[in-house]
Amino acid sequence: MGETHNAMILQLNPSENCTWTIERPENKSTRIIFSHIQLDPDGSCESENIKVFDGTSTNGPLLGKICSQNDYVPVFESSSSTLTLQIITDSAIIERTVFIFYYFFSDTSIPNCGGYLDALEGSFTSPNYPGSHPELAYCVWHIQVDEGYKIKLSFKDIFLEIDDHCRFDFIAVYDGPSTNSGLIGQVCGLVTPTFESSSDSLTVVLSTDYANSYRGFSASYTSIYAEDINTTSLICSSDKMRVIINKLYLETFNYNENNLQLKDPTCRPKLSNVVEFSIPLDGCGTIKKAEDHSITYTNIITLTVSPTSEVITRQKQLQIIVKCEMEHNSTVEIMYITEDDVIQSQIALGKYNTSMALFESNSFEKPLLESPYFVDLNQTLFVQVSLHTSDPNLVVFLDTCEASPTSVFASPTYDLIRSGCSRDETCKVYPLSGHYGRFQFNAFKFLRSLSSVYLQCKVLVCDSSDHQSRCNQGCVSRRKRDISSYKWKTDSIIGPIRLKRDRSANGNSGFQQQTHAEETQNQPFNSLHLFSFMVLALNVVIVATIIVRHFVNQRTDYKYQKLQDY
Repeated sequence: MGETHNAMILQLNPSENCTWTIERPENKSTRIIFSHIQLDPDGSCESENIKVFDGTSTNGPLLGKICSQNDYVPVFESSSSTLTLQIITDSAIIERTVFIFYYFFSDTSIPNCGGYLDALEGSFTSPNYPGSHPELAYCVWHIQVDEGYKIKLSFKDIFLEIDDHCRFDFIAVYDGPSTNSGLIGQVCGLVTPTFESSSDSLTVVLSTDYANSYRGFSASYTSIYAEDINTTSLICSSDKMRVIINKLYLETFNYNENNLQLKDPTCRPKLSNVVEFSIPLDGCGTIKKAEDHSITYTNIITLTVSPTSEVITRQKQLQIIVKCEMEHNSTVEIMYITEDDVIQSQIALGKYNTSMALFESNSFEKPLLESPYFVDLNQTLFVQVSLHTSDPNLVVFLDTCEASPTSVFASPTYDLIRSGCSRDETCKVYPLSGHYGRFQFNAFKFLRSLSSVYLQCKVLVCDSSDHQSRCNQGCVSRRKRDISSYKWKTDSIIGPIRLKRDRSANGNSGFQQQTHAEETQNQPFNSLHLFSFMVLALNVVIVATIIVRHFVNQRTDYKYQKLQDY
């Protein structure tokens, strides 16, 4: 099969075992689409399936397997010179039909379409709409809205090639963030359907062939709050307070949602099936208060009503007081609703959003994204902990930073910073710098452990105007001042960091995430290693027997040894 594009309708018999090979031209990639599949619905995926291999035979890498249980439109792409298809059917005597469409393309021939939509509502169209859509287009739109919402997608216009099974040109809608998330619908022709997701993400695909181009589609989407709430709810995060009010609750008191307002009346709510205020921590009249080792953010939603006369009213006054208190490793959220003498409250939990990263230099401009990150012994490492919040008047203080050979931070561990004090001769802690806590140290490895090193930092968040805060006290011994009761603490972890000379030993490319199991698994021993290990183990038992009484009531810190560069 060597044409620029081709379509096949396969009528399959029982007990088939067929193989096809697709060869592509030079400097092209292959896209193959199974737009309609009718296989044995009662057959298992092992006994009846279609397999796609990257190569000239079924011994090549498997790109994917298709069977009647698949809940998506299978699409495969490859830049290899050939693709191989293998179709196997079971012995059931039923009608089986498979429609396969494939074509070759280059980067310059791909239509500019698809994209990422992350607003709470929006619209998008097929390329050239309302003109004819391009040939051989494969466009993917990812829609992502805020957590707690689901998506209502409405097609205002669709004009694609008409076919009972939508084999040639079609729109596929998936209930989630990818084309494997579960197919909600596959449509074509002249229709105007509506779809609704079950979560906060949705994926839309447009696929076209080489003939009969029409005007495509026009679509819009809105966000619908996913949960049923009796009255109101409050969600606090590092940068905003989200207040959600049920419209039915307002209607029971004959309130109009258009009359609700914040202290700053220019900050308006979003109206859908609920009323939502998205209140920034540093705007819309939000008041911040820092006292007694806590920070609170408060705002008030009021209902503006027209009085019956100049002196009386017969309508209850609604006032919603929202308050977020940052406490411990969480955000405690409190909401009060006052209707004359009626007060309701709700409490939920959240967390400060922090992250930690390694950087190339003390300018802290370019983060190192590789994991694990391979280093030389004694190499200077630059570390930054970042607080992600819209409140500009907060500072980050590094209370404790420790290292461990595993990500669970069980013994042994090694202190780099403790109570704001440097505990390592190479460790330098940078001065307070807003939302960033920074330090540097020279790379080391743990004795009697793998070459991985994980870092964990406990940080404090303080109000920058509070000059008596723990953040401004710097290095303080725990014996002088215990911070265990301090309210706004959070943790950040990064790792593993590995020695460059151990890269070939564990076969990692430097970009692959390491699991806990990979960190603790034994490496293969050859016979010499095994013999050495047995001799060493025997010596350890003898020595341990002699000295165990000496150490039974004594605790010692785990030490590390400086090694030379290689």
